[in-house]
Amino acid sequence: MSYWFSPLVRKIKRGGRLTSVIRLQKRKTMATKLYVGGLPYATTEDALRDLFAQAGTVTSATIIMDKMTGRSKGFGFVEMSSDQEAQAAIEMFDKKDYEGRSLTVNEARPMEARPPRRDFNGGGNSRNGGGYGSRNNY
Repeated sequence: MSYWFSPLVRKIKRGGRLTSVIRLQKRKTMATKLYVGGLPYATTEDALRDLFAQAGTVTSATIIMDKMTGRSKGFGFVEMSSDQEAQAAIEMFDKKDYEGRSLTVNEARPMEARPPRRDFNGGGNSRNGGGYGSRNNY
């Protein structure tokens, strides 16, 4: 669930003066972006858009592709135009069979920060670039 904050202003008396105190109030709202997992690898973005159009107006449909191979990773994201349509899509497609695979549909979470990638250039001294020495040492 995504949260948005609405200010709640109260006047309180401190030391004979009226002072405004702003309290932030959390209110839950449903996000319109959905995670769709378990997609067949041959699924296109147009097919995904057409599938979710049964639940309402689709704002965008994206399938995540592998950078190295260019193939689908088997999951994607669909953005619906309203919270009610997003909830209807979850109820309609979660745990349902689609082209022989079981779909997982739920609210998309924000992407978490990842730790920095590890450098695989090796260690050791800089002449041979690795910890195991050079092949030319025989």
